[in-house]
Amino acid sequence: MLWAVLAINTVMFLFEFTAGWLASSTALMGDSLDMLGDSMVYGLSLFVVAKSMRWKALSAGFKGLIMLTFGLLVLGEAATKAVAGQTPEPTIMAIVGLIALVANVVCLVLLTRHRSDDVNMRSSWICSRNDLFANGGVLVAAVLVAFTNSVWPDVAVGTIIAGLFLHSSVGVLRDARTSFSEPRPVAVNE
Repeated sequence: MLWAVLAINTVMFLFEFTAGWLASSTALMGDSLDMLGDSMVYGLSLFVVAKSMRWKALSAGFKGLIMLTFGLLVLGEAATKAVAGQTPEPTIMAIVGLIALVANVVCLVLLTRHRSDDVNMRSSWICSRNDLFANGGVLVAAVLVAFTNSVWPDVAVGTIIAGLFLHSSVGVLRDARTSFSEPRPVAVNE
């Protein structure tokens, strides 16, 4: 299951980043960075799946840092676009946003039954859940850009996506710290 969501997110990052760059869309670029972060997260999740809780907590902490970093990057891009940005291409935004939404629904369905397994899987599920909000935001921004012919809906959605990343990163980092701090079981010698 983790291999499948890793493949989906890697392909979608390449596709969505290229489309975001071509469409000049902060919202698509932000969502594509989230796909890259998710790819890194799922790769790390595969690495720690059979390791101790401490490894899983470290993995979740790294995921939280990725979300925090991408949130700050998207916030910076939104600020730059607010000052000197061009109006994005709404048709590309809508088509790519819809494809990304379908890909993320598939990932979320695959991860949902494992979200309670441990902190590592819970943080992976949170990443996928956030993707659905980001994709919905991209679609809303595309419609609003088409109607207003303005950069502001794209900037607003990019800022909201950044805020979602930042908010989620705090929760994931808190869970990771708690899991890392839990006492480890003591091995009994027989």
